[in-house]
Amino acid sequence: MIRRVSSFVFRVSLPVLLVALGGTAETHKYTPKKEDLKYTFATAAPVLKLKPGDTLETWTERADGNTLQKPGDWFPPGRRPNPQTGPFYIEGAEPGDTLVIHLISVEPAADVAVGYAGPGFGALTATRYTPMLDKPFEPRVWFYRVDKQARTVEFAALDSDFRAKLPLKPFLGCLGVAPAADEARATIVPEFFGGNMDTPEVRAGTTVYLPVNAAGALLYLGDGHAVQGEGEIAGTAAEIQMNVVLQVDLIKGLRIGAPRLEDDTYLMAAGSYRPLEDAMRIASRELIQWLTEDYGLSAMDAYELLSVAMESNVSQIVDPNFTVLVKIKKDYLPPKKR
Repeated sequence: MIRRVSSFVFRVSLPVLLVALGGTAETHKYTPKKEDLKYTFATAAPVLKLKPGDTLETWTERADGNTLQKPGDWFPPGRRPNPQTGPFYIEGAEPGDTLVIHLISVEPAADVAVGYAGPGFGALTATRYTPMLDKPFEPRVWFYRVDKQARTVEFAALDSDFRAKLPLKPFLGCLGVAPAADEARATIVPEFFGGNMDTPEVRAGTTVYLPVNAAGALLYLGDGHAVQGEGEIAGTAAEIQMNVVLQVDLIKGLRIGAPRLEDDTYLMAAGSYRPLEDAMRIASRELIQWLTEDYGLSAMDAYELLSVAMESNVSQIVDPNFTVLVKIKKDYLPPKKR
């Protein structure tokens, strides 16, 4: 039996609730082999089946596939980016439902992260869609030392002896489900199914809601980041392997239009598309829809409230679709009606 539960109940006492309903929550451990990694968000054979309430302990590969090991390394021809762990089949999930993912722990699984910039990818370089006459710059690779105990990530300049210690802020660049209409999308793409959103709020303590488009939802995750600036303008963050612990749940009969996120302070929605204005519109409309469904505000009142109280950030402007995150503090909202 699958019940709709609030995010508070989900975080605090879902296993107890499931037992009371006659279910048993289990913990599953899964570590992919290299040949198990996926390079599309698509309908594919699942690597593991989970029940609502189950916990998953797993690992994700670095976005470069661990190809870059030393200065001077670059990608071989045909290299595919953003290997994903999964997909995971969620029992009972059907199109029209909402998959709930509570991120319990997202922690680096290595002590070295990598960043890289090259021709054809990034906010300030030419692409086939944005042609320029400037000569493309040569590929560059940066290696970051990650100190998990001190919670720092050290940037080291390539062209001087400058170094800077940044705070360790680990998150998943990719969290998504199979797209609708049996589409297969490259793992660098974010869209209504989630995917490569590169949103720093996809971190431990956040609950992510994704629309179910295929039987079992088919959950993918990957592209771990030790730290990332908003916009990710060079095309990468401090990319690193990640150990992840998450718990899944299911909301039957609730169809959402775009990814929703929630933590103790904020309700959030992510929009991914081009141009950037449309990504903002998608995210804002989804947040308004959430406020009308769960908090009883009219669409126009929610529209005005967001106009005076909403916060937003540009998560990334380098992927095939751009991503904008919008959010509002829960303190500004009326009591939740369901």
